[in-house]
Amino acid sequence: MRLFISCYEVLPRQLSDDGATVRKLSLCLFLLINSAAHATIFGNVHGLVHDPQHRPIAGAKITLHAAHSALAFTATSTPEGAFEIPAIPLGDYILTIAAPTFADLQQTITLTADSTTTLHFQLSIATVKQSTTVEATQQQANVDSVTPQTLIDRIDIAQTPGADRTNSLAMITDFVPGAYMTHDMLHMRGGHELSWLIDGVNIPNTNIAANVGPAIDPKDIDTLEVDRGSYNASLGDRTYGVFNVVPRTGFERNRDAELVLTAGNFYQTNDQLSLGDHTEKFAWFASLNANRSSYGLQPAIEQPVHDAENGYGGFTSLVYNRDPANQFRLVAQARADYYQIPQDPNPNDWQSTVLGYATTQLYDGEHENDSYAALTWLHTFSPTTVSQLSPFFHFNQAGYAAKPNDYPDATTANEIGFYAGLQSSVSTTIAKNSISAGIYGYAQHESDFFAAAFNDGSNAPVSTNPVITAGVEETYIEDKYKPTTWLTLTAGERQSHFSGAITEDALYPRVGIALQIPKLNWVFRAFYGHFYQPPPVTTLSGSLLDYANTNGLSYVPLHGERNEEHQFGVQIPYRGWLLDADNFVTRSRSFLDHQNIGESSVFIPVTVQGALIQAWELTLRSPHLWRFGQAHLSYSNQLAQQIGPVTGGAICDPATDPGACYVAPGYSALDHDQRNTLNIGFNGNLPYRIFASFNAYYGSGFSNGYQDPPSPYTGAYLPPHTTVDIALGKSFSERYTVSLNALNIGNTRALLDNSLTFGGFHYNDPRQLYAELRYRFKF
Repeated sequence: MRLFISCYEVLPRQLSDDGATVRKLSLCLFLLINSAAHATIFGNVHGLVHDPQHRPIAGAKITLHAAHSALAFTATSTPEGAFEIPAIPLGDYILTIAAPTFADLQQTITLTADSTTTLHFQLSIATVKQSTTVEATQQQANVDSVTPQTLIDRIDIAQTPGADRTNSLAMITDFVPGAYMTHDMLHMRGGHELSWLIDGVNIPNTNIAANVGPAIDPKDIDTLEVDRGSYNASLGDRTYGVFNVVPRTGFERNRDAELVLTAGNFYQTNDQLSLGDHTEKFAWFASLNANRSSYGLQPAIEQPVHDAENGYGGFTSLVYNRDPANQFRLVAQARADYYQIPQDPNPNDWQSTVLGYATTQLYDGEHENDSYAALTWLHTFSPTTVSQLSPFFHFNQAGYAAKPNDYPDATTANEIGFYAGLQSSVSTTIAKNSISAGIYGYAQHESDFFAAAFNDGSNAPVSTNPVITAGVEETYIEDKYKPTTWLTLTAGERQSHFSGAITEDALYPRVGIALQIPKLNWVFRAFYGHFYQPPPVTTLSGSLLDYANTNGLSYVPLHGERNEEHQFGVQIPYRGWLLDADNFVTRSRSFLDHQNIGESSVFIPVTVQGALIQAWELTLRSPHLWRFGQAHLSYSNQLAQQIGPVTGGAICDPATDPGACYVAPGYSALDHDQRNTLNIGFNGNLPYRIFASFNAYYGSGFSNGYQDPPSPYTGAYLPPHTTVDIALGKSFSERYTVSLNALNIGNTRALLDNSLTFGGFHYNDPRQLYAELRYRFKF
């Protein structure tokens, strides 16, 4: 990274050369320790405590206690009645204030990442011993952020049908507007370039087009915050979505273990053993999991054939509070997954006719391995100034293995990426300004093996195994100015430098405003900003490139995607409910997509000239701990379009060839474009410790890539589809919980996608029935 290089150039010099050298070295060391991508799982709480005459109350004890664990923070009010609690992980909390001669006061709050929650408390005079019972975490409008957010906690994950399974992303698709699965990939807001932050650390992966495995087991998640565009300068580059994971830490355990066992149709099982414990200074959590099923990837026909999966992995989280000013956090995971590639056993059906060949004899498989580790040092200089330093490592492998006799060709790919980097940040509050600055960077070593054997005799075998090195370095600075409690102004700038097969630089601003209407408490927000997404480093060379050349293709290194977004929205709270509506428009240059290598199930990233994505989104949430349960709704009306030819990756050559390279003018629908997506769900609490939940999903149908016969679907879009999931469970004492889950209970089947990826076409998931047992015990 440039900062590292400039610092390295200073080190060989004699420090006595001149004072400027010493000052430069000192500045480098300060930046290395106290800068970079912000500690994005943390927020701050500050407030004022006063009596009925609005006189400040000094010495009041403030306790902030996590709603679902033993994690707690304390503070004491100053003579001015003020208090501040910094660096609090996002999630639901119960805040208690106690002062002599005053009645205790409790309030439930929800913290989001990088937010500063300002609270005012009026304590009443205690005439008798008084206490407050907390029944609901109120959904409150957030005037501190311009980013539309969805917060999902481990209770949501445990009770939502199918959401806690290792290979499930229902925790996202059931709660987040415009999020859906198609060709075995999570898409959101019209794109599939999505970022995962684990414990606030951004885990890089440029092989998104080759991975279908999960990023993290849902059972290891304590809270998940999903951010949808309008990002601060401190938060990443992936335009379409950021998943910010607060993992289990052990603060919810006291030498407790939990065993999760499941069994269901398709011979499926999804099992986990987790243990955790904590003291005042140290908490740990560890888990092992294993899963298998005869149904894995979205099938090529209505009924799954050759579609099994299995996987196993482990996860750990360690938190050590050395003293009130220093906290150390470690998260690490390793897992392996295997997927059979689905078949179409009928060589004469319309799907095989459209493809031009049958997948009957494909016995291919996808092997994926993923591991990461991130160590974070969080240092609190004062209640208003916090720094973070996080070195990280990530290994990712996606291997597509073909059988030698695959027809018309047998393709093999093995993409292996190593990433090592550092993120760090410093944030402080000065007067009414919250200022943060930092850097983020990693070095990448990539090995991409591709091979193809043409069993139809059309070409000699080809292969390539390029080794690529690349790197990303980013810096940012931003200011959040809050002149009053009802107005927040944000402005920031992020700089990116990418070096690989090409070198690119980007400097892009982001500005936003959030305005709260007094008494109504409605919050209006608006945002305008630019994003740059570093490109994948996949390349073609050798005999594979020669083969591409003979087929009218050449290879051009991919450029980073550049996006412009504007968005406006409103949050409307009412008696603990929260309605959030927004409208966004994203214009993209060098839009990242993917296409196949020949007639194969191996696909590589490409860039398209441009894209235009626009949508209206709506979410509705009930009080989060509503005693009768919790209701949620998400809706998206979206149009995702592309324009122009492929500009990077395997492109048409020569581009001037009007027959082979012609692209119709104007915009056309992306293959994953779906106009309307709706999810409605409810997690209900019944008597006798029984819970019931359901989720109904409606999709209006994705764009149709084959509109001519023999395809039965001739319209611009494939048919709409609706599925219903339900779960029913009961807890016995504190140790046992048993539940039954039914996914797609009506077994409604619909063609989601007819692009050639991982075995051909893709139908939605069939009916799945399984039982789950949770057993808690001491160790």
